[in-house]
Amino acid sequence: MKKAILFAVCGILIFGFFSNKSQAQLVLPTKEQVKWSEAEIGVIIHYDINIFAPETFKYKDKNTLPPLNIFNPTLLNTDQWLESAAKIGAKYAVLVAKHGTGFCLWPTKAHDYHVGNTPLRGGKADIVAEFIASCKKFNIKPGIYYNTNVNTLFGSSFKKFNDEEQLAYNKIVIQQLTELWTQYGKLFEIWFDGGVMTDEKMGIASTVTDLIKQHQPQAILFQGPSSCNNLIRWIGNEDGRAPYPHWSTSDFTTSSSGVEEIVRLNGKPDGKIWCPGEADFPNRKKSAWNGGWLWHEGQEKHIFSSDDLVDRYYTSVGHNANMLVGMVIDTDGMFPSSDAQAFKEFGEKIQLIFKNRVASTKGKGNIVELKISRLPALIDHVVIQEDISTGERIREYNIEAWMNGSWKTICEGTSVGHKRIHKIPEIETTKIRLNIKKYLATPQIKELSVFGKSQ
Repeated sequence: MKKAILFAVCGILIFGFFSNKSQAQLVLPTKEQVKWSEAEIGVIIHYDINIFAPETFKYKDKNTLPPLNIFNPTLLNTDQWLESAAKIGAKYAVLVAKHGTGFCLWPTKAHDYHVGNTPLRGGKADIVAEFIASCKKFNIKPGIYYNTNVNTLFGSSFKKFNDEEQLAYNKIVIQQLTELWTQYGKLFEIWFDGGVMTDEKMGIASTVTDLIKQHQPQAILFQGPSSCNNLIRWIGNEDGRAPYPHWSTSDFTTSSSGVEEIVRLNGKPDGKIWCPGEADFPNRKKSAWNGGWLWHEGQEKHIFSSDDLVDRYYTSVGHNANMLVGMVIDTDGMFPSSDAQAFKEFGEKIQLIFKNRVASTKGKGNIVELKISRLPALIDHVVIQEDISTGERIREYNIEAWMNGSWKTICEGTSVGHKRIHKIPEIETTKIRLNIKKYLATPQIKELSVFGKSQ
């Protein structure tokens, strides 16, 4: 009897030791990263002066930069942009304040090539300010994109700077980032396309880190300096297709410009940092002008249909990544009607698919059972969510449904994270169960839900 008690106590102690050890190994997100994952869908809005002279502008030739007087989108309406974003369920929006040309959508004091020196609004335009106001109106969190590496106006990345030229360019970038991060309030996300050049290469990563900590400490950083908090990473393509499995942890962030696809950016289940993926893609196909990111007349055939967008919802949000959809703005200053219609239809389809939540539960442990109904119910989607505030704990699982008097596997997987969506052939069942076969610490299931067509 004493031996039995001794073995039991030792077993409890050993189990407790390994549980604590596993708990200590878990990498946890910041509260800002949790809120970002919960947002799930965002938009990124591209607008640059080169769309007014698409046939003559060349990124590598400063002499082809369009004159400022050509920029006069007389119907420009940021409310219309954000209204379309709201229709797809976007909870945040990122405005490309300075893309590749060097033209700025706000009246920067760093140089004269900006919207304040165009005919728009009688020379008093500030599109960044209008965008921020529209975000507030539609309850969408604002973000700003600024490319620190590519700038036709100054030749950045198109020619090799000498030390003096690089330092002068760095000074301009720092001034403009300071303007953007101090003049427009709190930002939800900051986008660094291609990352930020390190100090060792005469870049400004350490200065940018200091500026973020000083002015925007809560902002989520896409490809931000590795010394910062609240990092998120690229998923390896600009097609809205996060690879699977897709983990929120990784050993590194990314610093890719997105020009070339990178495979196997799945993250890592035992990664050292919490750095979840954002699946960005334009709302027009890569075959369109500028890869679909910027508007060009007569290219409606390249618009992603609402079904295309639904498909990418499954491979982004459904794969534990956020979905970030591009929006082209035309020379009138509007999100074109055909593009807006595809957005509207996409939002309606997602609402319809997930309108009928048949049953839902939450739980802890390696088995979570969901009792659906006394009589068999039709289901065609299963959604799993971990409580990511406690880390990603699941490593392998399957889901079984009670059918014809026995349990039958209907789907399986590895990573879950914030959300894993399984679209399954329609079945009839009274209950399902989540069997977690491998896990690092006690699984914390925030939600296990089944959906089906309305009866």
